[in-house]
Amino acid sequence: MQKQQKKILMLGGSYFQLPIIKCAKEAGHYVIVCDYNPNNPGRELADEYHEVSVIDREAVLNIAKSAEIDGILVYAFDPAAPVVAYVAENLNLPTNPYESVMILARKDLFRAFLAEHGFNVPQSSSFYNLDEAKKFFAQIKKPVMIKPVDNAGSKGVLKISDISELESAFNYALSYSTEKKVVVEEFIQRVGYQIDGDGFVVDGKLVFTGFADQHIDKYCNPYVPVGESVPSIQPEELQQKARGEIQRALTLLNWRNGALNIEYIVDGSGDIYILEIGPRNGGNLIPDMLKLATGIDLIQYTVNAALGLDCSSLKMEKPHGCYSTYIVHATSSGVLNEIAFTDEIRSNIVYYQEFALPGTYVEKFDGSDRTLGAMILKFSSISEMLEKIDNMGSYIHVTTK
Repeated sequence: MQKQQKKILMLGGSYFQLPIIKCAKEAGHYVIVCDYNPNNPGRELADEYHEVSVIDREAVLNIAKSAEIDGILVYAFDPAAPVVAYVAENLNLPTNPYESVMILARKDLFRAFLAEHGFNVPQSSSFYNLDEAKKFFAQIKKPVMIKPVDNAGSKGVLKISDISELESAFNYALSYSTEKKVVVEEFIQRVGYQIDGDGFVVDGKLVFTGFADQHIDKYCNPYVPVGESVPSIQPEELQQKARGEIQRALTLLNWRNGALNIEYIVDGSGDIYILEIGPRNGGNLIPDMLKLATGIDLIQYTVNAALGLDCSSLKMEKPHGCYSTYIVHATSSGVLNEIAFTDEIRSNIVYYQEFALPGTYVEKFDGSDRTLGAMILKFSSISEMLEKIDNMGSYIHVTTK
């Protein structure tokens, strides 16, 4: 990896973005962080900080021009990805096409893209208006998924079956949408785990995929992941089929370089349904976990890609052990009393970052913004890993009062 100092602009300085800020600093680069929250932890690590919203593209562009940056990136946060492409195109910096980034960042545009090019896709449409959504709801097979078109972290997502539930679900999704637009789409029954992992593209080729099985807490929102585990138990032939479909999409989008967060499911017929190709690294410590599992440092490659540095050394590596991420969360709202770990799980924890302290008011987990802590765990076998992560309530006790 090359070490010459460059100026890189990072959009966001939250806890989940600290790994890439640290990585760029360790590589010797000059790091500028933008974040609307003056209390973000990233500003303490940055060489320079600007208190601006990362989705205000003109404000970010002005900062980028003034600083004469060499590259710009966003890590683990979809809404700012179009801003990265907008600024980079304006300043002739390394990027992927703005139009393609917008397609991947917006669920309505992505569903339309998939349908246009013959991918498997649920019957889907998007609405600003509840009355129009009601008409479409009446026409499609139930149950249906309701989602904001432009938010990440599974925030605002619900499954409903009856028209009486639509208004509440629509307004809930709308509250998480910057565009104020909501997706209504057919629910596809998956077989096995949903896949949620990261990939990386070099010169248009999907050269690395770290596919992980996604885990949920059935006592909270069943569409918000609480963990990802590798290696995936999905048969290799299905993973290879998915890689082919993802590569076809990336080729059509003229995708050039960089990290992706990928989510897909397989139905009972063995058909691949790509749910999302996020134009950024995954959150919830997925890249950190993959580095431990495979030895591949996607965070370092992301920095290099943003600066136009050589990424040709990246190659596919499968996991060499059993690892998972896990998001510590509350199953009920209230004042946090305690987060307690049993001895059976404590020995598996290799990294833990606590975000909430006892005495803090916390809310029931229904989106990534309700995270109380994040961890990476290592297991001796797949069976131990799946048993523990799918029954984590028996090993990690979060109590509220």
